[in-house]
Amino acid sequence: FGLAINGGYVQVAHSFSPSSSSRWAISTSSHTQQQTSRLFSMPDDPYPSDYDADDLESTEKTVSVDMDEDDAAIRDELKRELILLASVTNRGMCASTEEENLVIDVVTQLEALNPTADPALNSQGDWELCYSSTQSFRSSPFFLAIRAFLGDDNEAMADNLFTIHDRATTASRVGKVRQIIDKNNQELVSEYDLSVGLIPGLPVRVKGCVVTTAELTATAPETWEMKVRGTKVNGSNVPFLDQYLDDNAVEVPVGEVYQAMSGSVPTAVLKTYYVDEGMRITRDIDDNFFVFTRA
Repeated sequence: FGLAINGGYVQVAHSFSPSSSSRWAISTSSHTQQQTSRLFSMPDDPYPSDYDADDLESTEKTVSVDMDEDDAAIRDELKRELILLASVTNRGMCASTEEENLVIDVVTQLEALNPTADPALNSQGDWELCYSSTQSFRSSPFFLAIRAFLGDDNEAMADNLFTIHDRATTASRVGKVRQIIDKNNQELVSEYDLSVGLIPGLPVRVKGCVVTTAELTATAPETWEMKVRGTKVNGSNVPFLDQYLDDNAVEVPVGEVYQAMSGSVPTAVLKTYYVDEGMRITRDIDDNFFVFTRA
């Protein structure tokens, strides 16, 4: 701000105005001080006074495409660092705050160097979870559907439910977590290997692979809309039950349950801001990110 004082009259040059030549006048006296209404936004004004709402740029994140071939070496180094951090933190489950911040920094840099146009249309194939910034089970369409069903107004409730589930399965061992995206980008299959202890202290564990299928629709270069279909358990080690489940393909029609309960199947939104021949980074509606490598 520049000030010029002449006999109790103050002229103020507002340095943040779109025009550097703008001037604002403030009249002062020993008892009162009047300020022009355009100097600052009033409390009931939802927008800064110097701008129209239409002039403000959207802060929504969009996918970028890096065409500079010289950046390939930088991407390779960042991916090596990310995979190393994933391995020493057990896919993020035991990451310290410092390690979490390092991963966030690396992921952000990789997303800015994304080499692939239309990531949502170029993510076909088999992927294995390498790192998760939240509970790994939240990458499954089953839990993504729960989050979408509860909506933004009940985000805290969803977080509490996921925390309760996480604590209830603390004694479980998570094996491979995979996603398979078909060549037409119309279906996602989630496979979650799990081993659960029946009795604490005894080496008796129930094993199985929770398989969840979902319908995929690409709605933007980086965006999928996903609707859960069904969930089943494969490869159980429980005698007789394993053969029954495998032979009869028993599946819970989760999508139909939602349809009957609420009249529609909840739509989960996923956004992929980075994909190349060996790595994919996808974010959910809460901006949690899941890093996958080619299986």
